[in-house]
Amino acid sequence: MEYLLGIQGPDFVLVAADTVAASSIVHMKRDHDKMFKMSEKILLLCVGEAGDTVQFAEYIQKNVQLYKMRNGYELSPTAAANFTRRNLADYLRSRTPYHVNLLLAGYDEHDGPTLYYMDYLASLAKAPFAAHGYGAFLTLSILDRYYKPGITREEAIEVLKKCLEEVSGPCLAFFVWAGILGLGFIFCPVLPGGGNKHRATRCEICYWGISLPVPPHLVAFMFSRL
Repeated sequence: MEYLLGIQGPDFVLVAADTVAASSIVHMKRDHDKMFKMSEKILLLCVGEAGDTVQFAEYIQKNVQLYKMRNGYELSPTAAANFTRRNLADYLRSRTPYHVNLLLAGYDEHDGPTLYYMDYLASLAKAPFAAHGYGAFLTLSILDRYYKPGITREEAIEVLKKCLEEVSGPCLAFFVWAGILGLGFIFCPVLPGGGNKHRATRCEICYWGISLPVPPHLVAFMFSRL
């Protein structure tokens, strides 16, 4: 079951994605990374057809990095979202459309935290919270019930836990990895088993787990101004 989740607060964005690569009812792997670092302050989450997700996300990733090399500065999250949407719309009208659903999260010095929702038809919307995948059908009501404009980091994590409890079943488990990241976004996975808190360069990492049998994983990152 694919699942992407994003929650925007007044000074942070919390995003989460499962790491299961599946074909029909078969789980082919459980360490599939669905998060793509666009820049130091922008993260793209992508689900959909297996080949399309990696190819399209890496195409956008490399073009965002190329823009920085050519111009000497990074795209803002809003600019990156519109660039992604335009490319997805162009491919939709070609013979090789991409079937991908996206969340784009970022932090901008002027606009603060931003979260964008985009579907495979290239519809783009800025949202306070968003979800993709089968898990979205089960958890959007939870997000609508518990989200509030001034939500704190601790409250956002509690909402995330409620969502995970809802999508968890007798054959599922989620190991949630989370980090509160500073202005310079650091894309560093946190492996379980190393203690409740770790210090990494310019960021503080913590993780927790909701344990049930057979564990597909879910990875979460929170980044903001500290």
